[in-house]
Parts: sequence; C-alpha cells; structure tokens
Amino acid sequence: MAGVDVIATAMNGANAQFIAQLYAKWVESPSSIDPDFAALFAALDDDTRAIFTDASGASWAPRPSVFETVSAEAAPKQAKPSTAAPAETRAATLDSIRALMLIRAYRVRGHLEAQLDPLHLKGKAYHSELDPASYGFTEAADFDRPIFLDGVLGFETATLKEVMAALRKSYCGEIGVEFMHIQDPAQKSWIQRKIEGAPWLSVYDKKAKAKILKQLTEADSFETFCQKRFVGTKRFGLEGGESTIPALHAIIEAAAAKGVREVAIGMPHRGRLNTLVNIVKKPLVALFSEFGGNSFKPDDVQGSGDVKYHLGTSTDLVINGNQLHLSLQPNPSHLEAVDPVVVGKIRARMDMAGDTSRKSAVAIQMHGDAAFAGQGLVYETLAMSQLIGYRTGGSVHLVVNNQIGFTTVPAHAFSGMYCTDVAKSVQAPIFHVNGDNPEAVVYAAQIAAEFRCEFSTDVVIDLVCYRRHGHNENDEPAFTQPIMYKAIRALKTTRALYAEKLEQEGSVTADEAKAILDDYAKELEAAYEGAKDYKVNKADWLEGHWAGLKQAGDDGEQHDGVTAAPMEQLQQVGKALYTPPQDFNLNPKIARQLDAKKQMFETGEGLDWATGEALAFGTLQLDGHRVRLSGEDVQRGTFSQRHAVLVDQTNQNEYVPLNNIDENQARIEIFNSLLSEVGVLGFEYGYTVADPSTLVLWEAQFGDFANGAQVIIDQFIAAGETKWLRMSGLVMLLPHGQEGQGPEHSSARPERYLQLCAENNIIVGNISTPANYFHALRRQMKRNYRKPLILMTPKSLLRHKLCVSPLTDFAEGTSFKFVIPEIDTLVAPDQVKRVVICSGKVYYDLLAERRERGIKDVAIVRLEQYYPFPAKALKAAIADYKNAEVVWCQEEPENNGAWFFVDRRIEKVLTALGNAATRPRYVGRVPMASPAAGLAKAFAAEQAALVNEALTV
Repeated sequence: MAGVDVIATAMNGANAQFIAQLYAKWVESPSSIDPDFAALFAALDDDTRAIFTDASGASWAPRPSVFETVSAEAAPKQAKPSTAAPAETRAATLDSIRALMLIRAYRVRGHLEAQLDPLHLKGKAYHSELDPASYGFTEAADFDRPIFLDGVLGFETATLKEVMAALRKSYCGEIGVEFMHIQDPAQKSWIQRKIEGAPWLSVYDKKAKAKILKQLTEADSFETFCQKRFVGTKRFGLEGGESTIPALHAIIEAAAAKGVREVAIGMPHRGRLNTLVNIVKKPLVALFSEFGGNSFKPDDVQGSGDVKYHLGTSTDLVINGNQLHLSLQPNPSHLEAVDPVVVGKIRARMDMAGDTSRKSAVAIQMHGDAAFAGQGLVYETLAMSQLIGYRTGGSVHLVVNNQIGFTTVPAHAFSGMYCTDVAKSVQAPIFHVNGDNPEAVVYAAQIAAEFRCEFSTDVVIDLVCYRRHGHNENDEPAFTQPIMYKAIRALKTTRALYAEKLEQEGSVTADEAKAILDDYAKELEAAYEGAKDYKVNKADWLEGHWAGLKQAGDDGEQHDGVTAAPMEQLQQVGKALYTPPQDFNLNPKIARQLDAKKQMFETGEGLDWATGEALAFGTLQLDGHRVRLSGEDVQRGTFSQRHAVLVDQTNQNEYVPLNNIDENQARIEIFNSLLSEVGVLGFEYGYTVADPSTLVLWEAQFGDFANGAQVIIDQFIAAGETKWLRMSGLVMLLPHGQEGQGPEHSSARPERYLQLCAENNIIVGNISTPANYFHALRRQMKRNYRKPLILMTPKSLLRHKLCVSPLTDFAEGTSFKFVIPEIDTLVAPDQVKRVVICSGKVYYDLLAERRERGIKDVAIVRLEQYYPFPAKALKAAIADYKNAEVVWCQEEPENNGAWFFVDRRIEKVLTALGNAATRPRYVGRVPMASPAAGLAKAFAAEQAALVNEALTV
C-alpha cells in the first residue's frame, strides 16, 4: 500500500493510538477534528484506511513505539493515548507525517523535475506536490527543526533542509525514476536503496571513469570516422546518443556477473553499426568492406543480402572471467518487429538448457522513443513477458530517446507524459537518465540489469539524448525543428563534455584522454586500409546449434529424410492418445472421441486429421524432437478437434497424452496464446532461429487472422534466409476453406504467401489427407535443412467422412505426396475428356458430386504442395490423359487463391507433355473484392455452380 510507504513509521505506540482515534472520529465526522489532521486524512484516505483498520473495520495500532527512543531535542516526551494529546506531541507527529508525505511525493513524482534533457530546451519544471508548502511547511523555521524519520532516506532525525537536499539529489538530478506504480514492496524497496543518496555521483573511481571515457571515445570516433570517410552514405549514426555504448557495456557486464551466459540484442537501425563493432565485436575491416559495396557473405553462399544497418552478428566473450555468448539479431526497418523475435530466441535457449528459472539468458531490447510509444507490437511483447508459454525472466529495454521521431515532435508522437508510459502496464520500473551524463547512464544501466536478474521482470532505461544529424546523414532537420537543431549545433559532444569534466576533477588528464582518442583513430585507419583487400572466407550460419544442416538445393521435390514411422511406434503413440489416466473424470464427449480413436488404431482405418497430427507430434517426440505449438485456443483447437490437453471435469486438472508415451521421449508444449497474432508469430519465429531441433508451430484461430502478422511474414519468415542467412523451420497452420461463413474466416489468403514464393524460400501447401499432413510435419525435422512451412489447414474436413487415411499410409514405405493422382476407376486414360486440377477442400465437393452423377470421363488430380511447385509429380499424374482438356478449379474468387500462381506453371508442364491441352482453363468464383459472399444461400449457389462447371464437359 502506498500509505504504508508514507506514514507507517510514524504510526507507533501512543502516536498510533492517538492517530487511530483521530481517524475514527474523522470517518464519522470530518469536521470534528483538527483541520490539519482532517486534511492529511483526506489526502491519504484509501491508504490510511488500510493502515488503521482491519478487515472487520476495527482500528488497530502498528508496531510498538519508536518515538520513545527519540531524544528530548528531537521530540518531546510522549503523552498517554488520548484524543487530546499535548501540543508538542501533536506537532512532532504532524512533522513526521508531513515529511513522510513529502518523501513519498518525491518518490512518486520527483522525476517530473529531474534534469533529463541535454538540450535544456524545456523550462524549469515546478510541481506543487514537490513543494514543502503543500504539506504545511510554510515558515522559515520549519526547515531547521529536527523531524523524526526512523531511518527513512537514511535519517533517524533530520531537518527539512536536509531532507529536501537528499530528495532533490536522489530524485531530481540526472536520473529520474518511475517505480511507485509497482505493487511488489520488495521491488520498490530495492529501487529506493539503489537510488536514494544518488550513488552515481560517487561510486566510480578514476579507473572506472577512464573506462567509460574509452567506451564513449570508441562510440564517438567511429561515427566521426564514418562521416569523414563515407561522405553521403546512410548509416543512421548514433551521434547525440553515444552514451548508448557505455550503457550496453554496463548491462552486459552486470548480467554476466549475475550468472547470465547468453545475451541477445534486438534493435532498430539507428546506432546498429556502432553496436555491431563496439559491442558485438564485428571486425571493423568487415564493416568497412561492406561500406565499400561488398557483401557480408561469401560469393558461394546464395542470398540477396541486406543493407548493412539491418544485419546482425554474434560473438563469444569472456567478461571478468565469465563466459558469455552475445548476439545482435537482424531487423528490417519495421522498427519494433524484432521485439518478439529476440525474446522468442531467448526462450528457446532457456528451454534447450532446461532453465526454468529464466536466469541463464537475457534479452536486451533497444527502441527509439517514437516507436516505443507508437507501435502496438511493443505492448504485445510486454504483454507476453510474464505468461507461462512466453516468459523469459524479463527484458532490459533501452530506449534511445532522441526526443523526435523523424520530424515528429513528442506532442504529436504520444499521449502520455513519457514515451515509455506503456511499460507501466507490466509494472516495469523506468529509469529516465540524461544522456550527457555518462556516469548516470552507466549506473542506470547497471542497476536495470541487476533488477532484471533479481526480480525476473522487465525494466526500462529511457536514455534522453538527441540526434545530431537528421533522420539520416543526408537529411536537413532544421527544415522542421530549427530551434532544436540550433541548440544541438551549439552543444559539444558527450565525449568532449565528459573528457573536460574528468580533466577538471583530476580523474583523467587531457593527455590521457587524447591518447585514448589517438589509439582508436589508428585502429580505425588500419581497418579502413585493410578493407580494400578484405574477402569474407566463410558464413557462420550453419555452426553451433545448426551444425550438420545444409543450404537447401534447387530441387523442391527432393525427399530428404524418412518421414514414415514404424508401425510399432504408431501404435505406441495411438495407445497413449486413447488411454487416459485412471480416476480421470473425462467429459463424456471426449470419452466417446477416445473410444473412436481406439477403434481407429485397432482397425487401422479412418484416421482423421487430428489423429494424423498427433501421430506426427508423438513420433517426432519418440525420435527425440521437442514440439512446441502455440496460438489462440490451440489446446482444444478452434473447431474442438484437437483436445491435446484433457481436463478433468471434477477438479480441472490437466493431462497431456502426448507427454505420456514413453519415459525417454521428448516433451510437447502446447500453449493457448494471448489474443495476439504479430507478437506471438514473431516469438515463435525467434524460437525457430535459435533451435533447429524442435518442431515449432503457430496456428491461427482462423487463417485470415494471420493478416495481423504480415510484417513478420513478409520480413522474417519469407525473406530471413536470403537477407540474413537465418534458417527457420516454423510451421504456420492457417484454417482455410469456403464454407458459407461469410467474408471473414473463409480464406487464409493463400495468394499472399504464393506471391512471396521465390528462391526456394518457403513451402506452401493445401493438403487433403491426414497422412500427407503427417508426412509434411515430420519432413520439417527430417530434412537436412530448414524451411518455413505454410499450410492451408481444414475446417469442415476435420470431421469429413472421406478425409481420412489408413494407418498404413503413415508407416514404412510411405512418404509425402506432392500430387495425389486420380483414385477412382474411370474410363481409359485416353478416353478421359477433362482433367480437373485442384487442392484442399474443394476436392471433396468435386469427388462427391462426380460419384453421385456417375461421371467416368473427368479425372480429378490434387495439387498438395503449391511451392516449390511439383512439376515432376504433376507431369506424372496427368501424362496419360493425352486428349483431355485441363481446368484449374478453386473455390476462392479468381483474384484470390492459387490461380494466378499455378496458371503458367501448369501451362509449362502441359507444354512439356505435348498433350492436346496446352494450358489450363479457370473454373471458380468470379473476381471479388471480398474473399467470400456474406450470405450462406449465395455461397451455396456459387459453390454448386463452380462444381457443376468443373465436372460438365
């Protein structure tokens, strides 16, 4: 309770009884007591009620009196409990309470008057809550009278003058801290101990200050050198925010000292080059080579690459004897897109190490001020931070606050007091710090890292600085911010100011500072010369956890690895699926489902979609692969099909059949996610780039929900390998199918994924049988490379009587089918008049209608994988139909679905065959702005028409 923080120490013994009695009278009649006390009780009503009343409403007194230990000069002898206490007792008690209220006000609001802006553009702040007069200290004598504080601020007794000096130094200097919104008293107390007394003013000795100066010099000199040597080249430099580099050093060193063994950094492009070379130790010669136009990868490694200020790298460091792996994740110009990716990577590393304490690894998330306030992905990532399926023990957030976003000033960029206000939603403490005070910056960074390691929660550093150049090095910022940039032009660099300060105080001489500067300048020049002949000799992307994997070849139909499972293994998984624990009270509907599943395995027939999926998971677990599935309501499944987690109907205990197959198996984790798409999909992608041995799946509740995650799909999943040499085996499950449910929930938008397909980058399919789904999932882990897999998964087919597979289709000798040829007996192939090529659910509509009408001269061929396009398999499936015309049938509108993607590819196959048909004809819905009709009656008529057209020759 906030009131406890304020007045509990003054509420002791006789004073407690005295004030409790006053409080009781005030509750009954506010005008019946002294006006001063009435004002105090009114100001602290909720908190005071908590202090002086128990659950029943009865008054009580806190701990025994400590006022009795106060000297006579500090406080007069205490009177016996009475509503009419002596004037001296009343005055001393009021002084203590008022002083404590004032102290609390500084803890809550002192940051509002902190000296945070290096540009000094804002007028001197004044807040009445921080004025002693607001608490009744109105006379000059009030400032010199001893006040009893019982250890608060480190004082037993102190004058108001001493209290104010301590408060201003602690809370209104160049660090301003927001922490009183936190509900955990231990966290608040910890921060108070670290902040009160302003330790950053005296904690660093000459050696430590020289180290900070060296780090600042490296940050400053790198930017200056690049500006001189690569004139006009965009690099999104760190000028004005150079204190970021000492801050990062401090965070990493403090984390290493606390036992952290891996740190992953996610950041936007501003300052990335500086971070790459001065924090993550990318060789200067390699970076300068890239400035010269050379690639970051060897010539024999495929990929389009990316601009240098989007790239990442990693290194192994030894910090004060502690081994630590440090990485910087690549990120596009979608500034906050990397946030969930980096925490997903950290979670994967923790899970791989079996670290449930979440202490072994830390994410550092760096942000710009405008992006942190403006982009919803920041909140989605924060919202995941303490959830069981996504927690990582918290991130250290470093906001490089340039006080402007491109040309947008704070008044237009966010609605709150600070750009960091969103972090209060998870009760993260926020340390605002003046970027031109490097020692304060380093201290704030150090205690932020320590706080994260101590309490396993997010923490924010708001590094208030500026941007010396415009949005990029070619921009003229004075067009839109003339006053700000007049102040910036008149301001010395942070390094220069700090070097002068150290010289004046005798910590580092001018000659020593110049030597630091000259040494790094020589290093920069040497690297610049070396870059002229520099050649990249290897790519590190298939080392460490990725050792043994290869870059994929060009053949998209290669059968890498055995995807079939032994029959014994299939039966073992099946038994676990249909055998619940004894005394487990199943829902009756679930019990019937398990009986049906048991029959499937006993007969070997009729295995449905959910069972095929469970067999893929279970057999992979028996092979030693962990499985992770997340998404909205995935434990049960949106369509109540999966039931991967059984719930006891009596006590709601949970049971996961797939974790009870064999004592030596790997585990499956299935998490119902928060109601987020982009955040969760980014997290799961990050998990896959850290751990290639776990099958990771994200399921959209309906396929079109993936619309909300388009940045992750476009920038990471589709292009991450070619841009950054980062493989991913992520599986996206997108329920898809025109079933009369209206414009939403009908289409997973396969056309969007197909438009992204190139360079063998992703696998896109619309699979029609449980067995083929089984093989597609297992193929993800059995290949010697990794590719994202995007599947249009069924809805009505989950229970369709024809959408089943025999158990033998999962066992030895079987594999994934890129194309499924005709399965019925028709006329002779050369008598077939039409071949209908289709995929997914519409196949079953066509099949049922054809059988009902007894049509024998129309063949139906299923294209199970769209990309990489299976030209060989399709050619084999239709080669014998030499005289048949070929149509492509889809239930999506013509401008949606796969038509525009498959049209020319099918034509190419037909041309190679030399059959009568030279290109396919389209059959399906007309072009539509919306993916489906809104009325079920209209949908049914459209569906019947397209099926009829496809089958009518």
